[in-house]
Amino acid sequence: MDFKKIKTETTAITRQKDQFYAGTGNIYETVAILAKRANQIAVEMKQEINKKIEEYATSNDSNSEETFINKEQIEVAKFYERLPKPTLIAIDEFLHDKIYYRNPNKKSEGDF
Repeated sequence: MDFKKIKTETTAITRQKDQFYAGTGNIYETVAILAKRANQIAVEMKQEINKKIEEYATSNDSNSEETFINKEQIEVAKFYERLPKPTLIAIDEFLHDKIYYRNPNKKSEGDF
């Protein structure tokens, strides 16, 4: 996922609860879907930030290099801190029908 292209709020806002019933018909099912998607996003973000920070990690003991490396690592960390939180991204995806979900316990309209 390209986190630079995400266009959603970076802070929590008040939402209409009716929007969350539309897809599932059950607010608790919606919350479960959002929680699972937020966890997926958080794991993906963590893997990406760890990968980027490892690029700057070296085993040199030079003080001038260490300061430069730390500044780059700090910039990477600041970028990820400014991104919307995984929960807000998941909510935005849900409200814009970008999440595929299904409940195996529910029969679809074509099932008998």
